Amino acid sequence: MADKKMIAVVGATGAQGGGVARSILDDPDGTLACRALTRNAASDAASALAERGAEVVQADLDDADSLTRAFEGAHGAYCMTNFFEHFSADKELEQASNLARAARAAGIRHAIWSTQEDTRHWFPLDDDRMPTLQGRYKVPNFDAKGEANRLFTDNGVPTTFLLTSFFWDNFLGVASPVRGDDGVLGVTLAMGDKKTPGIAAEDVGRCAHGIFKGGDELVGETVGISGEHLTAAEMVVALGDAMGEEVRYNDVPPDVFRSFPFPGADLAANTWQFVAETNEEYCARRDTGFSRSINPRLQTFAEWLASNKDRIPVPAGTP
Repeated sequence: MADKKMIAVVGATGAQGGGVARSILDDPDGTLACRALTRNAASDAASALAERGAEVVQADLDDADSLTRAFEGAHGAYCMTNFFEHFSADKELEQASNLARAARAAGIRHAIWSTQEDTRHWFPLDDDRMPTLQGRYKVPNFDAKGEANRLFTDNGVPTTFLLTSFFWDNFLGVASPVRGDDGVLGVTLAMGDKKTPGIAAEDVGRCAHGIFKGGDELVGETVGISGEHLTAAEMVVALGDAMGEEVRYNDVPPDVFRSFPFPGADLAANTWQFVAETNEEYCARRDTGFSRSINPRLQTFAEWLASNKDRIPVPAGTP
């Protein structure tokens, strides 16, 4: 391992960072080694990575010093934040600042920052097409990441800015089908007939691994990844085929979605509205051909479903 370039992976026990860690570990003859960063180095997930050959270290996104220590001696770093742990865009910006400053202090030669568009470039705060959230954001979990891009640039960190897509893994949890009063499963989204770039979380990791393997070729570049561009209706039909029963697409306008009584409904509605109203640009930034060039194992939605259909929760009731 001494002659391999060490990649420090933030969130290595989660879905996205875990995909990066596993992809590196699945390539034992490659040129990279994995340092798995986690808040709990004694967790089962951390132990599993250690057993596969990862160097596991404790680090916390809220503690810049712990990140600097964890980055020391590493060639590269996969940097990400998880908005949905706290639902605060301001906190996400603080954590991104900690990552950027730690990467600079540790002399990271190539960082990948998992980011999104700052939607305020398309929907200024005084634009009443969608409500402003958390005081100064339109899509908080997008805007904070996009705003944080400059933190890596301003700190002089050689960075590839990686635009991710809708995670199909959401169908295993927050976006899984719900059975209606008539017994039919349904998925409710506010996307109309627009296409949504999607990807398996595991493929985000494989794509990031591919970027690191390419050396500094994409340093300073913004690149987007996607496994396939599908409409919500197309995804729902495929879900039904995989699950063996009808699944209905409940298409609602963003304003209706915002009225739903669950935390984050307004955030989700703004997200879908941004994707729908900037659809051509949004999809173009997430090119499947490029994604496959850095990840030859890239899955389509049908391929992901074939491997994961048994993990999709099936609500009780009679179809």
